[in-house]
Amino acid sequence: MIQPGAVPPSTIHRRIQFTESKLPGCYIVQFPVFHDDRGHFVKTIQSSVFHKQGLEGDFRECFYTTSYADVLRGMHFQTPPHDHAKLLYCAAGSIFDVALDLRVGSPTYGKHEVCELSTLASNAIYLPRGIAHGFCVREAPAVMVYHVTSEHDDAHDAGIRWDSFGAAWPIEEPIVSPRDSSFVCLEEFQSPFRYSAP
Repeated sequence: MIQPGAVPPSTIHRRIQFTESKLPGCYIVQFPVFHDDRGHFVKTIQSSVFHKQGLEGDFRECFYTTSYADVLRGMHFQTPPHDHAKLLYCAAGSIFDVALDLRVGSPTYGKHEVCELSTLASNAIYLPRGIAHGFCVREAPAVMVYHVTSEHDDAHDAGIRWDSFGAAWPIEEPIVSPRDSSFVCLEEFQSPFRYSAP
């Protein structure tokens, strides 16, 4: 927890910062944090900055989840034509976050990227269309906020089994929903996503 008078490292950045991950088009996002003795203010969305980076920034829906200790959620996505880009961050607690590339033709198809998201770090991950997402809780309760560029559609809501692509999840016996456990394995998945180089 940031204590009064402490200055988090991200305070030196006065605008949203983007660092591309090993998955093309996926970015670790560092939010600017403005801190004083009352607490801190964090800017998470600025459409013009996302557009300048060449990313989709017109978010159509926002929601959040609260997850308890040992919970694992994933790997989730929506299929075309209701697929979407998304920005995700941890507003409380911390998580072990995983992104999986499902874009046919991508140089990293079938590979995944891991990052740590936390309220203390004030960071996020930006995922383009065709990337499955999941996470497990490091520090509970973990509140995850999602900004997505299309609205939820039950008929196009899909997923990949969390244990089918080699991610080194840090929980031996995670709490996983029946729905998430029923998803197909990566090797059985017929991807509708196609990769377009930036």
